[in-house]
Amino acid sequence: MIKDRKIIDFLSEAGLLKLIKRSGWWVLGIKNPESVAEHSFRCAIIGYALAKMENADSDKVLKMSLFNDLQEARINDSHKMAQRYIDYQKAEDAAFNEQISSLPKSMKDELSSLHKEYRNQRTKESIVARDADILECLIQAKEYYGHGFKEANKFMRKAPLHLVSKSAKRLWRTAKSSDINNWWFGLSTFRR
Repeated sequence: MIKDRKIIDFLSEAGLLKLIKRSGWWVLGIKNPESVAEHSFRCAIIGYALAKMENADSDKVLKMSLFNDLQEARINDSHKMAQRYIDYQKAEDAAFNEQISSLPKSMKDELSSLHKEYRNQRTKESIVARDADILECLIQAKEYYGHGFKEANKFMRKAPLHLVSKSAKRLWRTAKSSDINNWWFGLSTFRR
């Protein structure tokens, strides 16, 4: 069936995100950063937690967080220096709209609406989803810093200024003052 083929194509294209590396970390000397898919996965989990903390619609935040970087399957992940020279938002919107154009109407309409809402940053859910994206990057930077990439500290000083929700700011304060690379230590003790 043609409709099913279009959905499979869409799902296959989304799989490319597992291969696309987050480019901003290269500037800090991180040769093998996480993929866009890995970022999106944790971003969705953070979005869910923030939505619950902020009494926002968690379903909507999850979807915004999961689909936020889908267009990078076509246009790649571009760090802020590259975005300085191109209209990256216009390119993202064009790629995203083309990606969803062949989907069944109900899927296309929902994803288009969520994408526009996220872009406009006027609803609690869009703000929480954006905060989840920023917080995921901050936690990743903290982890990289803990693994010896000292330049990640520059990102950790600048990015928190873009957090909006009280919960995201509070979680960042906790993460910033914690050894977040050590969460597993208590689980690794030997048991007889």
